[in-house]
Amino acid sequence: MALEEEREEHHVLPLMEPLKKEKEEHHVLMVAFSAQGHINPMLRLAKRLLSKGLHVTLATTEIARQRMLSSSATTTTAMADNSIAGISLAFFSDGLSLDYDRKTNLDHYMDTLAKFGHINLSTIIHNHTQSHGRKFSCIINNPFVPWVADVAAEHEIPCAMLWIQPCTLYSIYYRFYNNLNQFPTLTNPDMSIELPGLPLLHTQDLPSFVLPSNPLSTFPKLFTELFQNMKKLKWVLANSFYELEKDVIESMSELCPIKPIGPLVPSTLLGEDEETDAGIEMWKSEDSCIEWLNQQEPKSVIYVSFGSIVVLSAKQMESIAIGLMNTKRPFLWVVKASDYQVKDGDGQFPLGFNEETKDRGLIVSWSPQIKVLSHPSVACFLSHCGWNSMLETITAGVPVIAYPQWTDQPTNAKFISDVLRIGVRLRPNQDEGVTDEEVTKCIEKIMVGPSSEEFKKNMAELKMAAREAVASGGSTDRNIQWFVDEIIGSQGTLIS
Repeated sequence: MALEEEREEHHVLPLMEPLKKEKEEHHVLMVAFSAQGHINPMLRLAKRLLSKGLHVTLATTEIARQRMLSSSATTTTAMADNSIAGISLAFFSDGLSLDYDRKTNLDHYMDTLAKFGHINLSTIIHNHTQSHGRKFSCIINNPFVPWVADVAAEHEIPCAMLWIQPCTLYSIYYRFYNNLNQFPTLTNPDMSIELPGLPLLHTQDLPSFVLPSNPLSTFPKLFTELFQNMKKLKWVLANSFYELEKDVIESMSELCPIKPIGPLVPSTLLGEDEETDAGIEMWKSEDSCIEWLNQQEPKSVIYVSFGSIVVLSAKQMESIAIGLMNTKRPFLWVVKASDYQVKDGDGQFPLGFNEETKDRGLIVSWSPQIKVLSHPSVACFLSHCGWNSMLETITAGVPVIAYPQWTDQPTNAKFISDVLRIGVRLRPNQDEGVTDEEVTKCIEKIMVGPSSEEFKKNMAELKMAAREAVASGGSTDRNIQWFVDEIIGSQGTLIS
């Protein structure tokens, strides 16, 4: 591993040409971690702010630019002038060469990103001030780049955070990292907790980062810094909507308020014009799966995907494969190359699987998920319960089979199965593994079981509530207008 030469450390790609002076009164800078699930919510919030008359620049690392340009889903033309859908783009070095594997040592990478990101983001802010004759009116970061708030303070620019997980997780983390409630410990690892606005949470319902068994140091360190220094932020926004999480949102109103301004999902899922959307893809999808879906019966297909990060073990792969095989139902399964490279096995499918399912199953390396969830043939979604995927399936109206793995996913699964009642959760046996019998049982329960109609009804209601929230005068629209008014008239103090 080698740092780039000194000339690279301060390198930033130029911003777009200065806008006309009369249009430059209020310009917002967003800073996103270089992951698709972090960048897309930012871009979609940017579009909402543009519609309210603000100008927006999104800054992220150069590695993100490389990934965008390598994807067929992001056109070279859109990136040629450093903009997407009217949103200016700026890219900065994270201090590492583009071919460095950032997953090798995550702790080191996050430290390096903070060090060089701090320097290079300051350069972007300085260049903007020099070329436009005024500062950015506001800077918006997300939880994975908390150092941005320090940069904002140094330049005397108010800072907001876009929380990209559910408000439920915001409440849990805030209380945990500020020692406001008791949580499981090494001496009492199986305790249950009860928090305002939330149901009783057992160990298996809590985010992995608050558990004593958590093996990672990077994210607890990051969240500790964030939640013990909320005074650096003037506003906290959330990728959610009030009607989805009203109890927990209200529970935080006096403690540390959070304003839901989502769901920040593709505009087509909200019944809006596709041209109003802004989003990028960092992986090439196999669009041929849509042709395959066109040949299936309505509400018949089980869609299976675990996102871009989760890597399943050989045992998990086997249980899902046999469970799908035994249902005798059509399925579309996204299996990444990394799913074949697990440590405890070769990840191959069980004997007879391919032959048994060749006429009713399709396996792809990556799918156009929005098109899949919107397709009339899809009946349910077997998911890891990442929050972006959950918002997409809610706005598409597709019930969920939850198979959480880590971070916020166990809590999301609890929320889906026990609070919203829009799906079921796979339950591990005593060996901590999910059996193929459990997979088959949950598929049947959500497809034709006694609760299947309730799941569909609840999901339809939430789908409508999401559309009403983002419509003119809806709860989300009002919150975004409030935020814009705050930026324009910002003279207040930071969150205490």
